[in-house]
Amino acid sequence: MKKFLLDLRVVAVEHLNSRYILLRLTDDQPLPDMKPGQFVEVRIDHSPTTFLRRPISINFVDRKANELWLLVATIGDGTRSLAELKAGDWINCLLPLGNGFTQPTSKDEKILLVGGGVGVAPLLFFGKLIKDFGAEVSFLLGARSAKDLLELDNFMAFGRVFITTEDGSLGEKGLVTNHSILSKESFTRISMCGPTPMMKAMARLAKKLGTPCEASLENMMACGLGACLCCVEKTIEGNLRVCQDGPVFDVNKLLW
Repeated sequence: MKKFLLDLRVVAVEHLNSRYILLRLTDDQPLPDMKPGQFVEVRIDHSPTTFLRRPISINFVDRKANELWLLVATIGDGTRSLAELKAGDWINCLLPLGNGFTQPTSKDEKILLVGGGVGVAPLLFFGKLIKDFGAEVSFLLGARSAKDLLELDNFMAFGRVFITTEDGSLGEKGLVTNHSILSKESFTRISMCGPTPMMKAMARLAKKLGTPCEASLENMMACGLGACLCCVEKTIEGNLRVCQDGPVFDVNKLLW
């Protein structure tokens, strides 16, 4: 897929809570084609300690508004500087990068999308694609507490939403792998993104259930183009670059 280096205009910076922001970006021209699961390398222009671009998952693409949404966890100098952007500012983005989730091929598919923390980001765009295609999509979202859950109203617009929180403040108490929906229903495929321990546990469960499963990895990246090799993941096919060969992988290829 062709890559683009674009200066995108900030439409809005929405502060979802004390840690997460939603960047809504646009361009004067129609935005390029992008797939759920791909990511963007964002240049940080106003942080003296940030020299490399930051990889951020594509959260959503609103074709009608010609907007690209990026869900950002403000955990370092670079991402905190993004939270200081204002409507009308410009941000330089290299996109789209990596591969995407496996897209549905039959309307009979029943797909479960599992996310934890900021790992829910790429699932919103994918959920819309599945719904528009005509297959069934359900979301299983986990967080530490209710205040850490993100974009719930948006997820509910596309499919059923099941929730776990570690403190029991919303949904079922515990981890996503313990949610009762996993024992009550079966799914044709599971796609997930989030903390590595969560994904490893879900991968083990999927293998036990005999359900195809894929994971979007969040290894540290620098270039986003496969040149620096800092995001390498060991697989049954050898060392693969997450930014180039992923970030989405069949869990059976991972040495988990």
